[in-house]
Amino acid sequence: MSATLVRPAPEVVARRAREILAIVEADREFDRLRTACAKYDEDWQCFMGYALVDGFDVEMDTEPLFPEAMRVMAIKSAVYEMTHQNEEAAEIPVSVPVDEMVHALAAQFTVLCRIQARTGIKFVHATDREAIGEWDHGDYTHQVYRSAWGPMNERYWLTKDETARRKAIVAAKYEPLGILDGGRRFAPGFPMAS
Repeated sequence: MSATLVRPAPEVVARRAREILAIVEADREFDRLRTACAKYDEDWQCFMGYALVDGFDVEMDTEPLFPEAMRVMAIKSAVYEMTHQNEEAAEIPVSVPVDEMVHALAAQFTVLCRIQARTGIKFVHATDREAIGEWDHGDYTHQVYRSAWGPMNERYWLTKDETARRKAIVAAKYEPLGILDGGRRFAPGFPMAS
């Protein structure tokens, strides 16, 4: 992130983010968006996002994670709008497990495009601009979120220190299985076909 990055006041963004979320939730395809993200469980393997949630269970955790991702997208859209389409400003720090659900949302590309076209709201997600795992209590994201919706769900909003701690634990458990670098490399393990 740029050292001179300027974002609008958290309370102002919070107001607009609430409006954006209400508009998107009122769209005729919102329910399809929600259910499509819930079905993403069989297509999405995540080694260092959901794995950081203690006792993660896709059936139990998908439903409460979806609103967290929608709130993040609403905040990003509000910042993007208020900063004259500044992607860097819009890519706010987000907890890794919540960011994984944002990826599931972004995968619903066609539905999101139609919702954008109908509502005029631009959804923002740029991996090359993300501050992955950098979310922390009291930061800009936290201020906006708290102003818009109150307390965050602490099961999914892991601080950057807790994220680093849990990543180290998960990586240590994965390595004996041949899952290396948080799932970015795998040790060969397929026997030769006869």
